[in-house]
Amino acid sequence: MDNNNMYNQNQTNQNSYQNTTQGQQYSSFYEAPSQPQVQMPISDLEEPVSLGEWMITMLLMCIPCVNIVLMFVWAFGSSAKRSKSNYFKAALIWGGIFLVFYIVIIIIVSAGAVAGMSSMY
Repeated sequence: MDNNNMYNQNQTNQNSYQNTTQGQQYSSFYEAPSQPQVQMPISDLEEPVSLGEWMITMLLMCIPCVNIVLMFVWAFGSSAKRSKSNYFKAALIWGGIFLVFYIVIIIIVSAGAVAGMSSMY
């Protein structure tokens, strides 16, 4: 009986060892390959927009009508820095979303006012 128990215990230990080894093989097999780090040459990096440029930009954005024109110039012009261009593209997209939202609200309120006025007469 003792030999039988030792044999079963030994067999169980071997099975668990094989399972662990196989698990390690699978985990190392399925690991994602590491991506090589690509470094951009320093000459390709763009100089950030300075504090003075942002101050002038904010001042110009306070002028009515000029601000809308400048937003399009900075968003789609080739002379603007990439970060400034991306900022104004995002600002124009948000402006378009809010414009559509306000138009829908005005239509709803106007329709309600017309319905209210027609029920009075």
